[in-house]
This record gives sequence, structure tokens and C-alpha cells, in this order.
Amino acid sequence: MKVIRGVNKIWRSRPTVEGAGVRLQRAIGPTEVRDLDPFLLLDDFHSEDPADYIAGFPWHPHRGIETVTYVIRGTVQHGDTMGNKGTIGSGDIQWMAAGRGILHEEMPREYTGMMQGFQLWVNLPASHKMMGPRYRDVRKEQIPSFSPSKGIDIQVVAGKVTGTKGPVKDLVVEAEYLDVTLAPDKQFKHEVTRGNTVFGYLFKGDGSFSGDKDRRARAEDLVLFKDGDEVVARSGKAGVRFLLVSGRPLNEPVAWRGPIVMNTEEELDLAFREYWAGTFVKHDA
Repeated sequence: MKVIRGVNKIWRSRPTVEGAGVRLQRAIGPTEVRDLDPFLLLDDFHSEDPADYIAGFPWHPHRGIETVTYVIRGTVQHGDTMGNKGTIGSGDIQWMAAGRGILHEEMPREYTGMMQGFQLWVNLPASHKMMGPRYRDVRKEQIPSFSPSKGIDIQVVAGKVTGTKGPVKDLVVEAEYLDVTLAPDKQFKHEVTRGNTVFGYLFKGDGSFSGDKDRRARAEDLVLFKDGDEVVARSGKAGVRFLLVSGRPLNEPVAWRGPIVMNTEEELDLAFREYWAGTFVKHDA
């Protein structure tokens, strides 16, 4: 018999200023790491005022993590030390494994109306902290949409829903990333792997979870689920749209300082010494 995942916690994302002055909502940060292994950070940047995001995220380093940038509306220009350069548009995904070290920039462009995007950090295990960096640019048209019934739409970025597989594959950490939209008063059920960390982040409307009408959440809330086999969500009168993300925990120590996440403080110290010495980015012989 399938066990429906109950709700462990619901919390409100908090206003934060990041990068060169981007105003955003932080749903996951250092204080939530123990509960959300292997996920480290989730930022929701959205505004109708370009002054809130136009300063962007100029050149900065990463090591030991994967970063997932998902643009809902708007455009973000990016570049990195692997030579990748281009624009992420509405509905596009950038999935980057920093591995042993990369420098990159992400610069939102002025957009008419509500600009919105997310960045998720996925931790890398100790065995892959120093892997070669890699970059994947996934266009909107490459992301399959699955509708199990009228009023339910699922964009499958990574993972699988009833045979529909997402385009982001060969991940180091087993993970699933879905964008779920429910019309008013619709119920959605989704099987997940027992033992995996599972959370939902709402960015439009409201809904209830785990079959419990009292466990309601609204836009800018994060829902952390207990263990079990299935997630159940029901939309409110205005419908709901949320990210549903799951991943296998690493159960490893986390040493985190700024944009670099390792397993020990000694590894962090080495990373920053290399950064300031100009030897942070490792080139293959």
C-alpha cells in the first residue's frame, strides 16, 4: 500500500539581496541544509521593476555544486570560463555542474512585465566535488509537457512522470525537477522514491498538500514533505503552480562559504587560496 507523504514543515521564503544588488526571495539557505540534503539553496527572483534585478550576478566562482537556473519569464545572459555564452529565455533551463571550479556570470536583461526565475543549488558528493565542470543549456521546446487529465500540466525538466522523461539526464545526484500547474480545485498525485528528500515551492496561487486541507500553502511558501511513496496536492480556488523537486540525500558533511561548497574547512580554505592566486579554474592537459 502506498504511503502518502505528510507535510513536515511549511515556511515562507525571506527577502534577500544577492549578486550585485538583486532583490529576491530565498526559500532554501544555510539554515535549511540539514532538512533538505542534497539541496542547498533555492532563490526566487521576480519583479516588474528592472531596478530589482538588472544589476545581476557578475563574474563569480563556484566549486563543489550544481546550479540550476530556470527562467519562467524574461531573459538572462550568461557566460563562463568553459567558453559558453548565450541567453536563457522564457521557459529555458541552464543546468551547470561547477565541479572542481568554474567562473561564470548571469545577467538578467530588462523585461516588460513580471520577470521571474529560480536558481537551485544541488550539492555534489565528495567523490565528484573535483569532477570536470559541465554545462547544459535546455530550451523550452526540449522540455516535455505531460497532462494526466484536464486542468493538470507538468513540465518535466529532470526525472520521469508516467514514462515522460525530462531532457536533463546523467545527473551525479539522483534528482527530479517538475513544474506543476493545476487549474482550480484539481488534485495531483505523484509517486516519489522512498527515502528521497522532496519539497514543493509555490509561486502562483495556493493549495493543500498530503490530502490534508488544513496544510495549506501559498505563493512564496516552501513545503517540505515527510517520507513516503506519494505526494498529493490539491489546488485552491485560483489554481496553483509550483516546483516539485526530489533528490537522494548524500549524508555527508557540508562546509559552505559563499559560492563554494565542500566537505571540510580545509578544502574551503584551499579553494579560496586558489581563487585569489588565479589557479582556481583547472584546465585539462
